[in-house]
Amino acid sequence: MGRILQGFVLGIVLVPVVVLAWLKFGQVPVAVADPPLPQERLIASVPLNARIEREAVKTPPIQADENNLVAGAQVYREQCAACHGYHGKPSSFGAHMFPAAPPLFEKHHNNVVGVSDDPAGETYWKVANGIRLTGMPSYKQVLAESQMWQVSLLLANADKPLPPAALDILRGQPASAPVVPAPKTPAKR
Repeated sequence: MGRILQGFVLGIVLVPVVVLAWLKFGQVPVAVADPPLPQERLIASVPLNARIEREAVKTPPIQADENNLVAGAQVYREQCAACHGYHGKPSSFGAHMFPAAPPLFEKHHNNVVGVSDDPAGETYWKVANGIRLTGMPSYKQVLAESQMWQVSLLLANADKPLPPAALDILRGQPASAPVVPAPKTPAKR
């Protein structure tokens, strides 16, 4: 019984000391080009998905109509395109981030365009709150709540035909129709 207790105590002390030594001597993969830690994606995604599931709004407070999609395209161009790219034109540096910033108007696995397979409320949560250690910032203090919903609805509908004015904006061209800007008041907490 004494040896079991001694082994247990040694394990409680030895494991943290080994982990701290691993961290201290710079062996942890922290550069973008380093391979990910074993199970890193799983460790990061489980709590993120649980929190989004708990907090995401299920029904958007605005409709995915032409005005909101065009306004969402304007927000996307101003705030998102640098990392996520334009329609048909990938970002020059988004693929070199870790994790890579997904191109939100390109098809990827299962022929899904961007995050169009996610509910708008999930995308809104990510836009509003950001995601730690990914480069995705929180826009709560930058965009109005209506703007965050507009860009979230745009991304949820990226696999559907979009209004021509929105497509012009998403291709980096001036809008073919006037865009009515949303008020720039920060979202409520």
